Amino acid sequence: MRITSPSCLCPFLVCLCFFQRGYSSAPHRPPPARTPGKNQTGLREGETEVHHRPKRGWIWNQFFVLEEHIGTEAQYVGKLHSNSDKGDGSVRYILTGEGAGNIFIIDEVTGDIHATKSLDREKKAHYVLHAQAIDRHTGKPLEPESEFIIKVQDINDNAPKFPDGPFVASVPEMSEVGVWLCIIQTVWDWILWMKLHNGGDQGTSVFQVTASDADDPTYGNSARVVYSILQGQPYFSVDPKTGVIRTALANMDREAREHYAVVIQAKDMAGQVGGLSGSTTINITLMDVNDNPPKFPQKNYQLYVPESAQVGKPVGKIKANDEDLGMNAEMKYSITNADGASVFSISTDRETREGVISLRKPLNYEKKKTYALHIEGVNTHLDPRFSYLGPFKDSATLKITVGDVDEAPVFSMDYYIMDVYENAQVGTEVGAVTARDPDSTNSAIRYFIDRSLHGDVYFNIDANTGTVKTKQVLDREDLAWHNITVIASEVDNPSLLRHVPVTVQVLDVNDNPPKLATESEVIVCESTRAGQVIQTITAVDKDDFANGPRFSFALPQDIPVNPNFTLKDNEDSTAGIVSRRRRFSQALQDLYELPVVVWDGGEPELSSTGTLTLRVCVCQRGSRVRACQPEAFLSSAGLSTGALIAILLCIVILLVIVVLFITLRRSKKEPLIISEEDVRENVVAYDDEGGGEEDTEAFDILALRNPAGGGRGTQVPTGR
Repeated sequence: MRITSPSCLCPFLVCLCFFQRGYSSAPHRPPPARTPGKNQTGLREGETEVHHRPKRGWIWNQFFVLEEHIGTEAQYVGKLHSNSDKGDGSVRYILTGEGAGNIFIIDEVTGDIHATKSLDREKKAHYVLHAQAIDRHTGKPLEPESEFIIKVQDINDNAPKFPDGPFVASVPEMSEVGVWLCIIQTVWDWILWMKLHNGGDQGTSVFQVTASDADDPTYGNSARVVYSILQGQPYFSVDPKTGVIRTALANMDREAREHYAVVIQAKDMAGQVGGLSGSTTINITLMDVNDNPPKFPQKNYQLYVPESAQVGKPVGKIKANDEDLGMNAEMKYSITNADGASVFSISTDRETREGVISLRKPLNYEKKKTYALHIEGVNTHLDPRFSYLGPFKDSATLKITVGDVDEAPVFSMDYYIMDVYENAQVGTEVGAVTARDPDSTNSAIRYFIDRSLHGDVYFNIDANTGTVKTKQVLDREDLAWHNITVIASEVDNPSLLRHVPVTVQVLDVNDNPPKLATESEVIVCESTRAGQVIQTITAVDKDDFANGPRFSFALPQDIPVNPNFTLKDNEDSTAGIVSRRRRFSQALQDLYELPVVVWDGGEPELSSTGTLTLRVCVCQRGSRVRACQPEAFLSSAGLSTGALIAILLCIVILLVIVVLFITLRRSKKEPLIISEEDVRENVVAYDDEGGGEEDTEAFDILALRNPAGGGRGTQVPTGR
């Protein structure tokens, strides 16, 4: 069998090897893969091909069919022919596989193959079919089934497309553009230069577009795309091969124009006439750079500020304009002259980019009426590429006029501290406050105490002089510090008030005698030795340290010498109680009293006498803390050891009596006769006659009265 195409009809070949050599050399026809038949053997690697004379075989080749056939008749594809076909119509050709019967049909007699439908290579590029020749009379195959391929040959029927368009891109303004030195003499030179250099490597890369063409890129120029710019010149250019869009015009200024719509065309057939094309739009935005310095709209400004303006509060604003955006427009304001910077300060509002002017010090119209501020605005983020455009800063002058207002009185001090001795007489002068009218009118001042805060319990103030006096006797031990608020007002304008805090310290005088600090009893152990310090005592004083803590101690001089204890002054505001006896006995005497006189170190010197109670105890051995044993605590109630023993014996006797009483009470509740059976069992039966009184002597009647005394059912012997 053989296969012919419409463009090249091959002659009949007898040998299969001739065909194998011939079809491999056909131009633009790569050899198809085929399955070896019965008379062909696949070669292993390294073996040489051995040709055998086939008994019969197929003569075949690849078929090609043009896509998008628009003719009315079926498109001829090729012809199948077997070497067993003698032309007598005995051979029947059968076609199976992809598209067989509906797309591709075969003449069973001649083997001609036709395509009945228009094919689209972009949907299916090739079809795999199987051909077989059979005997028409017997129905048996004359040759083994053979596989062949019909390829759909591409035509330029698809235009380039930009599937992701339109696009959005951005590039910094003032981007660099390459410089080309050339001499253009004629219009044709200009056209040639544009064709060669349009979209070259010069300029800053902005974006790259890529068009896709569904045609076969391996066949002809159907899918070879060339890019060109339709809209956007002379600002941008495009590389015809890569589709890279670049800036083509120098010094593009965002402030002049920010947005550009660039239309790029992609044309196949390498841009030749007749090629198909597609286009897309790239919306390019120029990004801002810091190429504009700040600029004040005017060079001189004026501002009115009243002298009553508060320190730290804003008094005015000033703004320099910057045509840049965002970070590139950020600036910092400053006051460059020292005279203005000492009284005023300026800060930058990041949102509005305004300079906010505030007060550093209070204004005084009577002292200075005008100020001149030299204000400078400087960009904070500079770009060294544009330093040639000049300094990125600007300055202006702000003249501030201080306004005169009727101000409240001003005290000579921000706060006052006064002092007075306690126990001073009512009406004693404590101190004085002074205020004045800062205005030129110099109005008279009136003073009074703010009663709403601290009341009027302790002090009064002279309304004309501002003298503060006591209203009652003060006691430092009750309240050492007093806080009052004095208000000053102008006589001409009482609504203008000024407050000032006044602190009064009450000074101490020695008016409280010292007292012994020991309140509990002093424990004296029975084993105390003579000369031993029993306890150290001290004193307390309500007066200040200058009149108090230097204490001295002694025993009273107007009483006899105490034979048991003495007192030793340690000269450090403490004293020690010292024993004069060798031993003490709790049984003989358990309580002692010791009067002690204590003096303070004040002026005048004050003293007081206190009595200490000393208790004799049997102290615990080995214990540093002096404490009485339980015996000592019992004896403190006035009970001796003998009395305690007697009480315990009485308690024991009472307990014994109670136990006996309960026992006897329980025994009396038991019956004398337990049951009738017991009585009957203790009756003795006998037949003898009674002997009268003599029988009573022979029988013990107690056994009947007390059944428990004898055994149940026992015989009592008679006296006979």
